[in-house]
Amino acid sequence: MAVYTQVSAEALSAFLARFDHGDLVSVKGIAEGVENSNYLVDTTRGRFILTLYEKRVDAGDLPFFFSMIDHLAERDLPVPRALPDRDGTVIQELEGRPACLIEFLSGVSVSHPTRAQAFAAGGAMGRMHAALADFPFTRTNSMGVDSWRPLFERCGRDLDAIAPGLYDEVGFALDETLAAWPSHLPIGTIHADLFPDNVLMRGDAVTGLIDFYFACTDIRAYDLAVMHSAWSFDAAGAQADWSLGSALIEGYRLSVDLRADELAGLSTLARAACIRFLLSRAWDWLNTPADAMVTRKDPLAYLRRLNAYRARSGPLHIA
Repeated sequence: MAVYTQVSAEALSAFLARFDHGDLVSVKGIAEGVENSNYLVDTTRGRFILTLYEKRVDAGDLPFFFSMIDHLAERDLPVPRALPDRDGTVIQELEGRPACLIEFLSGVSVSHPTRAQAFAAGGAMGRMHAALADFPFTRTNSMGVDSWRPLFERCGRDLDAIAPGLYDEVGFALDETLAAWPSHLPIGTIHADLFPDNVLMRGDAVTGLIDFYFACTDIRAYDLAVMHSAWSFDAAGAQADWSLGSALIEGYRLSVDLRADELAGLSTLARAACIRFLLSRAWDWLNTPADAMVTRKDPLAYLRRLNAYRARSGPLHIA
């Protein structure tokens, strides 16, 4: 979440007039994240999230995301549905951007998860994957394995402006990981971005899974590896707690029977996840507009994670 596009109170009031969710009381931009412009909106009838979709999200992909979320909601997963206006229209336009009014889910994102919270979050991903087993639609992963080499080349030697030698280090790791890519593993519909800030919790219970705008069809275990790389480290990627990662996997396996080759492939997939987020963060670091209300995320936090995975021996499901 972030704010790139500014929305006036007048434009927002006119937007809300299309719905039956009350009149505008207050609005506040949400600075976290890097993808879309997001606002917390309070009306006379409740609280909502307003999302304006920026350039990285193709408006043509929105029906896939919303169909996926509706599919999960129908199966009692805690996900935020996009709300239709009086005419049944979900995807609106506001300030020249595709926009949606979205349900607000209560709960908080944990910055220092416990083992119990990681177990619950892994369980939520497992239930999500199980619920999506019969989801009929597909979407190519726009940030999948085939995108990493082109993104690396677009960043080029500018990577060395982030850290000396970063270009060569990432290039070597990319070659190594692509050579070991486990393309034979089971495919499914995945979230692809289930970081701690995309899981809402109350205590040790998951109350919301949010931000589905990287959701796609890809290797199922890759989703778990993305989560492992996000939850098993502190924010700087400097300290690993492998017990959190093993708790995620334990929780996940309550709903999904991971194959032996999936468990064996998690280490390669986790290194791949580190490369993917290192590169996208590096691109944003080098290209985010100076006046954007957005918190840039440190690419080197994922270089540290990558190096930790490369130094680790033994399977990831055992702490």
